[in-house]
Amino acid sequence: MDKQPKIYIIDVTNRDGVQTSRICLSKLQKTMINLYLNEMGIFQSEFGFPITHHETNYLNANLELAKMGILTPIRLGGWLRATVEDVEIAFSMVSQIKHLNLSISTSEQMISHKFKGKLDHDSVIKEMTEAVKRARKLGAETVGVNAEDASRTNMDYLIKFAQAAKQAGSDRIRYCDTLGFDSPFTIYERVKLLAKSVGLPIEIHCHNDLGMVVANSVSGAKGAVDAGCDAYVNTCINGMGERAGNADLVAVILAIKYANGIRDRYILDERINLKVAWKIAKYASYAFGVPIPINQPGVGANAFAHESGIHADGALKDRRNYELYDFEELGRGEPEIIETGRKITAGEYSGIKGFRNVFEKLEIEFKNEAEAIKILELVRYANVHNQKPLVDDELKFIARYPDIAKKIFKMSP
Repeated sequence: MDKQPKIYIIDVTNRDGVQTSRICLSKLQKTMINLYLNEMGIFQSEFGFPITHHETNYLNANLELAKMGILTPIRLGGWLRATVEDVEIAFSMVSQIKHLNLSISTSEQMISHKFKGKLDHDSVIKEMTEAVKRARKLGAETVGVNAEDASRTNMDYLIKFAQAAKQAGSDRIRYCDTLGFDSPFTIYERVKLLAKSVGLPIEIHCHNDLGMVVANSVSGAKGAVDAGCDAYVNTCINGMGERAGNADLVAVILAIKYANGIRDRYILDERINLKVAWKIAKYASYAFGVPIPINQPGVGANAFAHESGIHADGALKDRRNYELYDFEELGRGEPEIIETGRKITAGEYSGIKGFRNVFEKLEIEFKNEAEAIKILELVRYANVHNQKPLVDDELKFIARYPDIAKKIFKMSP
């Protein structure tokens, strides 16, 4: 009996999420998100841009964390344009990178009105295949090829493009609904045909311009699995991303686990640990400075709130009357304690006594005064780096991995 295909999650918060207009994440915050994604059992984090100079130290430091066994088994993948030049620069700047996604536009709209004569349909395929071959030669263990604007690409050309990518050595094809143009019906049929025609796993990358991003993502994954191929759904924490955002990480997982017609027939990566959902959603909200909507699935303040008399009565009798899943499954339920008395914080102007008091509360001990001063200096840098107070997990990370933290904070224009 053939092995049944599965659905995996590739989170792109640290690549597409940080492209949300007018907001950004620090390199420490991106590192913390990678750590939380790993704890959550996410298959891969698209952790940045290997040819962007201000990313270099962060990318190399996170790959070092992977080598140390701290960021594992999650894969750390970089995003590049599908050009030989970008591939060569990436390996020169981030030599230990092993997982790449190479992206190029495939729709008539973009070939005609974005490339404006620089590339035609044939040269798009040529450029992409040469980039894939070069990435393989330089040591990439996995290569995904992204068809940007796949949802507006002629289907025959998209299949031809994907078959060329497979022949060049690609492991996956990323079907990008770049403008949120697809519906759950069209993306299912298109992805199913693509997967059947090419015989490769399909990544589903959707945007929310028409408000259908989670439905489209799950429907696209269904199409790939029904064609006998694994599916990799791209997500962003709290639905961050360009314009109206990407598919929300938690909502996608909940839909696959609990939606009628999906939960009993499709297999989600067994490593997924939803108990991290509450923590990762709250952290991303704090880091981005964007509140979680109160009606956000699973993690919104009202996700398990009942006010209507009929609903409240029914939920108290049996939670399944009005709740599809348990709040405890998402790591919710513990009371949140806010200190209202004296509080000593660690910031960019902290002194050693107050700083040691903060770390004693975190149950972190230093070998001597010199070590404490070294960590204090890094915490000061981290506060400048983040431009906001550090959370406890960030303080713990700096104390445990000071040399890695030092690399993350460094940037040379």
